[in-house]
Amino acid sequence: MTGEGVSRVLTFGETMLLLTGRDTGAVPDLEHMRVDTGGAESNVAIGLVRAGVPTTWVGRVGTDPAGDRVTRDVRSEGVDVVAVPDPDRSTGIMMKERLADGRTRVTYHRRGSAGSALSWSDLPASIVEQAALLHVTGITLALSDEARATVESAIDRADAAGVPVSFDVNHRPKLIDADTARERYQDVARRSSIVFAGDDEARLVLGLADDEGDDETLAHDLAALARGRAVVKLGSRGAVASVDGEFLRRQATPVRVVDPVGAGDAFVAGWLAAALSGATTAEALDRAADAGALACTVESDWRRPDPAALHDTTTPSDVDHAVHDRVDR
Repeated sequence: MTGEGVSRVLTFGETMLLLTGRDTGAVPDLEHMRVDTGGAESNVAIGLVRAGVPTTWVGRVGTDPAGDRVTRDVRSEGVDVVAVPDPDRSTGIMMKERLADGRTRVTYHRRGSAGSALSWSDLPASIVEQAALLHVTGITLALSDEARATVESAIDRADAAGVPVSFDVNHRPKLIDADTARERYQDVARRSSIVFAGDDEARLVLGLADDEGDDETLAHDLAALARGRAVVKLGSRGAVASVDGEFLRRQATPVRVVDPVGAGDAFVAGWLAAALSGATTAEALDRAADAGALACTVESDWRRPDPAALHDTTTPSDVDHAVHDRVDR
């Protein structure tokens, strides 16, 4: 995934209108919610563009105000947006609550949404073949049969054109059961140049119990399933990578955590941007860890954080998938 210059990355998936509680409490108890947008693939696209990597995001949105907001927000960050209008379906909505027990709860309203109807025909001709990298996630695999077929078609086109594929598992248990997910994730992982997963997601893909496999084993086994490269995100314990048989570990970057949702996407964007620029594995881990940590410092899945937050070490880092026990998705 390296070269003399940085070329365009392609990603696609569902981005939704995001409503976030301004105060602690469940939705029935809130007086105000902040309007934003959020989607794993568009989050990665925004992170890549900020790192200097031209990126195209393809998505399907309803012909409604929520779809207008999604299109505006993603495009405003410099992403090349291909937003396919769907007059028959609504743009999906998700709500994010900060509960009194410390958990962040995310609720989706996306069944039958425009984004779930993403089709292979929504990808413009030659857009896959001309990409430097195709990035996909397990979310799109779980949205609908049509969305899953779109992923498979895009990977077929990438394979035929020699375009590398990046796959972030991004498991959503509210969308798909574990056994069905495992089969789909394994199929895509085998065709990917690099796979990203949280430690719990790595165990899911590999068919391991919750207490099986140490960090190094998870990284190596996931890499063996793919094409020799895997990164396992460990949240507050950092991240590990297995790249062409080499194992590396990186401690988490300490930050004051405001909102952990979106940190995994920022982590992936940091890694991919570094790898595409020819960075070493250690350098890619450094950039990914810092990007993921910074994403935790703002009340948004993607809005620009202040780099100075990396110097605030008053609270141990809780970034990324270490918050899986506090983020209900």
